[in-house]
Amino acid sequence: MTLPAIRPDVPTKLIARHRTIADIVRLLDSWGFDVGNTRVSVWTILVVLIIVVSLIFIARLASRAMAKMLERWTALGPAQRSLTEKLSNLAIWAIAIFTGLDLLGINLTAMTVFSGAFGLAVGFGLQKTFGNLIAGIILLMDRSIKPGDVIAVSDGKNSIVGQVSRIGIRAVSVVTRDKKEFLIPNENLMINQVENWSYSSRDVRIRVPVGIGYDSDMELAERLMIQAALDTPRVLADPPPAVLLLNFGESALQCEVRLWVDDPEEGIGNIRSGLLKRVLKLFRENGVQLPYPQRDIHVKEWPAPPPRSGKES
Repeated sequence: MTLPAIRPDVPTKLIARHRTIADIVRLLDSWGFDVGNTRVSVWTILVVLIIVVSLIFIARLASRAMAKMLERWTALGPAQRSLTEKLSNLAIWAIAIFTGLDLLGINLTAMTVFSGAFGLAVGFGLQKTFGNLIAGIILLMDRSIKPGDVIAVSDGKNSIVGQVSRIGIRAVSVVTRDKKEFLIPNENLMINQVENWSYSSRDVRIRVPVGIGYDSDMELAERLMIQAALDTPRVLADPPPAVLLLNFGESALQCEVRLWVDDPEEGIGNIRSGLLKRVLKLFRENGVQLPYPQRDIHVKEWPAPPPRSGKES
């Protein structure tokens, strides 16, 4: 068997190519200056940029791969998957940062004093950010609030009711029925009172006030209101709707229809509207009097007419 002959010009080309690369490196390194024992040149800056960009690309690629792997792992719930994804992202970026420092030849022991002062400054400046980060991890661990829950949060004036879309590092995304997305800091959900309508059960009771006239048949009106509640879509038959007489108002008997739904994320206002429309229709069909404001005026003593002057026109 005859071996192929080696061309005598191949080693020469390789040596020439290596010399060319070395010349380019020396040329780029010559464009710079020295700071103490550190050389700052075009070549060093280029190396730093290549390392930083490469590590960022690898870290993002690893984070996306981890997210896809967690999506396929159906054994984890939404909250557990989100927590695992955030912790894995923190670990990936920490590894990338320390790897970059090692590749760049930065001595961490020499930066102990500087890193301590820098860490103290960052701690004061970003204490809210770190507080929100820890609060988000706690929320995901104790599962008091998780993606998909319907919560009510007060902003001091109004109450925001919506479904939790995602729990981020800094804030929780809450989407209302108006498709408005509110970003509520995680720390606010830890220190303020929050109503979670889906924490232990998705069943939510809705109260709808209804007034009837004093001359109406109370038993008939009660049956009609229960029938209207059962005919309203999304209202549960178990527990059954109930009607309570709350008070004797000025112009009407003040009643309240109490009913249950198990899908609060679909909204509550449409349930109230649908029930009241059906109550109005049934009341009119069965002669139940609808209330309206009225006043009775009793005159105890009518004043005497003024005396006539004797002159008639």
